[in-house]
Amino acid sequence: MTISTQPASRSTSLSQRIVDALSERIASGVLKPNEKMPTEPALMQEFGVSRSVVREAMSRLQAGGRLRTQQGVGSFVLAPKVENPLLQPVAAAELKMQQKLAMLELRLSLEPEAAALAAQRRTPEQLAAMERALKDFDIQRSTGEATAEADFRFHELLAQATGNEYFAHVLHSLSSATIPRHLAAAATPRRGRPPKVARFGEPSPELRPGKDITSREHHAVLEAIRRGDAAAARAAMFIHLNNSRERMKNASR
Repeated sequence: MTISTQPASRSTSLSQRIVDALSERIASGVLKPNEKMPTEPALMQEFGVSRSVVREAMSRLQAGGRLRTQQGVGSFVLAPKVENPLLQPVAAAELKMQQKLAMLELRLSLEPEAAALAAQRRTPEQLAAMERALKDFDIQRSTGEATAEADFRFHELLAQATGNEYFAHVLHSLSSATIPRHLAAAATPRRGRPPKVARFGEPSPELRPGKDITSREHHAVLEAIRRGDAAAARAAMFIHLNNSRERMKNASR
């Protein structure tokens, strides 16, 4: 049995080398979730260190949420945790109404400021892209088609027009969770045709009566951005999102 005579600082650096190496293997998929970690003797031999150094490294990995240890069996790799769930795509179908309302409330504190920044920083190309998104929204609204794609695109383009990538990342996630989407297929085929698949962004039927109001609210935001009026853009976006929250509440009753 190897007995370490290294100073504490040396032992710490050795254990950190093991932590870094094993963390890299977990991140790269060499060591997969639920896979058993190499044994202590194997790690001692591979890294040329004592048992105490290996145990220190394993303790650090466990404390960092990388491993779980089962007494008498060994240590196993844990799936990596999402560091920032706001920057990860969220499936709207997985969210309860209370969560959707909470996310919309968070948008209320962020997106009005994004609209103000967009009014000050947008480029002519970004303005044109937002205009096209609202034109698509109005066409789809008038023909009874799904409008959520165009709705989502308008809000995403506005966030990009702030010139701040963090607005774009966060609002992308929040908008994707609070602008309704369904991917269900219609069950009844027509005259031998395959079943009609709902378009991406197919909205909830109960929200359709509010589309005319939503369109006016969108255009109020766009007009303020076109004029470069930050205060008006901020106010128009707040009104739009606050009304959206009330419409969502009413639809859930």
